Amino acid sequence: MTDSCKVLMIFPLFNASSFWNYKEACDLSGARYPAAPLGLITVAALLPKNWEVRLVNRNTETLLDSDFDWADLIMTGGMLPQRNDALHLIERCRASGKPVVVGGPDVTSSPDLYAAANFQVLGEAEEIMGNFIAAWRDGAKQGIFEAPMGKTDVTKSPLPRFDLLKLNQYLHVGVQFSRGCPFSCEFCDIIELYGRVPRTKTNEQVMAELDALYALGYRGHVDFVDDNLIGNKKALKKFLPDLMHWQKAHKFPFEFSTEASINLADDEELLSGLATANFFAIFVGIESPDTDTLVLMQKKQNTRRSLQQSITKIHEAGIFVNAGFIVGFDSEKASVAAGMIDCIEDTSIPVCMVGLLYALPTTQLTRRLLAEGRLFSGSEQTQLGDQCTAGLNFETKRPRRDVLDDYRRVLGAIYNPVAYFGRVRRLGRMLKRERAHKMIRGDLRSFGRLLMRIHRAGPGTAKQFWRMLLDCIVHNPKALPYVVMVSALYLHLGPFSRQVIREIDQEIDNIDQGLWHAPVSVTPSQVAAASA
Repeated sequence: MTDSCKVLMIFPLFNASSFWNYKEACDLSGARYPAAPLGLITVAALLPKNWEVRLVNRNTETLLDSDFDWADLIMTGGMLPQRNDALHLIERCRASGKPVVVGGPDVTSSPDLYAAANFQVLGEAEEIMGNFIAAWRDGAKQGIFEAPMGKTDVTKSPLPRFDLLKLNQYLHVGVQFSRGCPFSCEFCDIIELYGRVPRTKTNEQVMAELDALYALGYRGHVDFVDDNLIGNKKALKKFLPDLMHWQKAHKFPFEFSTEASINLADDEELLSGLATANFFAIFVGIESPDTDTLVLMQKKQNTRRSLQQSITKIHEAGIFVNAGFIVGFDSEKASVAAGMIDCIEDTSIPVCMVGLLYALPTTQLTRRLLAEGRLFSGSEQTQLGDQCTAGLNFETKRPRRDVLDDYRRVLGAIYNPVAYFGRVRRLGRMLKRERAHKMIRGDLRSFGRLLMRIHRAGPGTAKQFWRMLLDCIVHNPKALPYVVMVSALYLHLGPFSRQVIREIDQEIDNIDQGLWHAPVSVTPSQVAAASA
């Protein structure tokens, strides 16, 4: 083997039927997909400097035969909703004789499904890519390279190859400060993949990433993709002053979003620091308003505070909350729809990712369901978009029909335009932004497109939108750009929720007609035999 190598990195398609696609919102701004593939461009930075690298994102551009023919080596992989296309790409590589390396969360969780790939990189890549490169240079044709879970030193993570991105294709670009989460939620695979001890990059590393994006001319929305940004509060408090100084020195070119646990609301210093550094949105996993359910799923951090007061604190700090909710937990004794709808309305959270519980590979939930003989056989083969369009890959404690009916009721209620824009209107009054939104190229064009399309978004939508917009102009004009952002998402969320409801109605109808039969469950004895 020669030392040079032409590497084609391919980011697989996400399932088109997904809560996270935001197709209409992308179209408003001229983007093609919400988020850029941070993982692949980080791996690209780990490759030898003299290797040539091309990146093709199948969600934003066409994979050309000429790109494929050019490559000596293909690298691909991603998350569970990308599994279909990742497996398709592996088949194409094998059929054409192109060696393929696959990595990312899904192959790490379900390596057996990717056995056809020549090489597997399992876990975090920083400390094991060197082993792969050495094997490739020695002429290896196949191999598995596995990093110890949660042990990678992220201070050795390289500056991602942002130069490989076509930045105008995305609503936002990601950076990462930390990996891991200190909590132990039963259904979550983050702690299984990245551990319970959050590891942080140095301040200098993150500043270098922001410098690189700034030098490339990027402006606007940057997402901190951390599993829980406040997992290591001490490190974050040391980081935020440097971030704030960088923002001031560069005249605030970026607005930030992230994901964090609800206990952020308990720490006024941290909340104020995030707001001052120009964070404007945060995703919070609320999951359920029911205390028994939260205790069962081991999300006790959500039980120690008032959800409504916590969310209000975050909103009043100038950061709006997007939230996750799940239907289908064992602790649900009766209908949970009314309680969940009330929680969403009381907290005035417009964008809620409400999904059906899904037992992800390697999680505590999956291990428990296996031990109880309730996990459906072959569920690891399920191809799903996300928890909105598939789920319940196990025998539920409540009748399945009741769980599905609760789910459709929640979706129907919260994405009714009156309810949705009512929450946006209340959010607009609460959101106390210290810093006004900095207009970037394309903002006015996007707003014009929104005004035209909101009238085609379904009966009553335009009326509710204008009522909300005028209320914000009168009572809190600084919040106007942010309620417009949330309104643009409704162009996707309204139709998407109605599509999911139709699918759930069909499944309920199949149950009523006796056409749905539970798949065979895996028994504990089968698990023991497989382990042996």
